Amino acid sequence: MTERDAKAAAVVEEALGWVGTPYRHQGCRRGVACDCLGLVRGIWRHVYGHELERPGPYAPDWAEATGEERLLEGLRRHFCERPVAEAGAGDVIVFRWRQHLPAKHAAILVAADRFVHAYQDHGVTLTRMVPQWRQRLAAAFAFPD
Repeated sequence: MTERDAKAAAVVEEALGWVGTPYRHQGCRRGVACDCLGLVRGIWRHVYGHELERPGPYAPDWAEATGEERLLEGLRRHFCERPVAEAGAGDVIVFRWRQHLPAKHAAILVAADRFVHAYQDHGVTLTRMVPQWRQRLAAAFAFPD
């Protein structure tokens, strides 16, 4: 097993451990509460042993209000961007709700057809990559070695 494969397996295992965590805007604690960014931050903390960049306060409608690609810009600072078609288990995937709006939802791909994400009113769930989700994919990022 390569270092990349081991890291991806650790990310997937940790992501699955977050399933059932309640949703809370700006939360980032496994079993307590998190939002989609908090899920990614918490997994990073588990894998690397330290906190990822703190995002500062953000409103639930930040993407619509600012029009900035803050999520993508932040991920590009710390992760390795890869083509969406090459995304694999253990990668962060990012969704854009509408074509003209910034990407604002992140998840962890755990298999070719499933991902873990923190979803308002549902908490952290394991979700199938159905066409409605697949068409919203905007970017993919690998955790760095």
